[in-house]
Amino acid sequence: MISLSARLHIDRLGQRGEGVARGPDGLVFIPYALPDETIIAEVDGSRGRLVEVLTPSPNRIAPFCRYFSVCGGCAVQTLAAAPYAQWKRGNVVNAIRQARLEIEVAALADAHGEGRRRATFHARYDSRGQAAIGFMQSRAHEIVEIDACPVLAPSMRDAPRAARAIAEALAASAKPLDILVTATASGLDVDVKGHGPLGKNETRKLVGVALGHDLARLSNHGVIVAVQRTPMLAMGKATVAPPPGAFLQATAAGEELLAAKVCAAIAGSGRVADLFAGVGTFSLRMAEFAQIHAFDLEEAALGALAKAALIPGLRPVRVESRDLFRHPLSPQEAAQFDAIVFDPPRAGAEQQARALAASTAPLVVAMSCNAQTFARDAAILCAGGYEIVRVEPIDQFRHSPHVEIIGIFRRPAETRRGRRLLG
Repeated sequence: MISLSARLHIDRLGQRGEGVARGPDGLVFIPYALPDETIIAEVDGSRGRLVEVLTPSPNRIAPFCRYFSVCGGCAVQTLAAAPYAQWKRGNVVNAIRQARLEIEVAALADAHGEGRRRATFHARYDSRGQAAIGFMQSRAHEIVEIDACPVLAPSMRDAPRAARAIAEALAASAKPLDILVTATASGLDVDVKGHGPLGKNETRKLVGVALGHDLARLSNHGVIVAVQRTPMLAMGKATVAPPPGAFLQATAAGEELLAAKVCAAIAGSGRVADLFAGVGTFSLRMAEFAQIHAFDLEEAALGALAKAALIPGLRPVRVESRDLFRHPLSPQEAAQFDAIVFDPPRAGAEQQARALAASTAPLVVAMSCNAQTFARDAAILCAGGYEIVRVEPIDQFRHSPHVEIIGIFRRPAETRRGRRLLG
């Protein structure tokens, strides 16, 4: 299709942070355009490319990053803080409404803190073996080379240079790499994916990179190549040594805020199931006042959790490796607990939600970084008799379309009694 130049008025921001306009053939989505702006765009079907802003929004501000509009990491940097928060909360409100649920969504809580403490850098090689290292370009598979990212925490300052050194050390293979860098209390923890098994020469080069950049640990596909200091993360009273590539919340501030809200929601619960528990983001904090049964598929993460829990001041923490997608916690198992906490991947946990909806568990605390799957799972719980107490969006993915959501669901006492009689 041939791109056509068009004058458009932007009505709103879409879920992905793109300006939405009505063109002659339907809706057009234009990245980096803002509501109430009149623009010139090149239009190709439903997609548009911003060419010129004729009438800027009164809420337009200057971007703070020189890579903005090229790098695909941030979708919205030029929108003032108040309308930005309204847009992000609005995405959650719309998802809740589409699921036909009635609940007032709380205001967006900021949890950016010092910034993102983990990032995946991509490395791609040209025909001469020269590496491009950075983040993916917006709407493309090209690499935007970066030497600094203002969205990252100060503890990630050396991450781009370390990623470049790793990519250059592995250039002989010319294989696309994904380099996950996580800031820990001990320094940067790096896990490389895409290369496959290392030869002796490649191992030697990576050890040199780890020493030269003072990395705490460097791994390849989860296999440790070099370790100078064990990566450590504080979680409540406990300290966790995560396995390579372990999942963590995007920001330290986000983790603290989510954990505080989870602990407040389940206060008074004696026995708690933590589903998709990972390395213990919530388990280790909840164990300060409750007995915890932590479920997750990743045995290495559970091992780190179990080891971290062996300190004075924590109640017993039991861990169990389990594929909750194929074998969700059953209604009968859920009935053994005073509260269920679950924080699944972006795809949500539809089958687990259905099992919980059929249970007598009195309290469920659900989290998600995807508004649509959160709303779907919430609707399943409500159809099973749960009442939504609170839904709150939390912004630890500032300037991106992603938002963390926490929801609290209670089962009225009369429905619990009814289900026990039916059982």
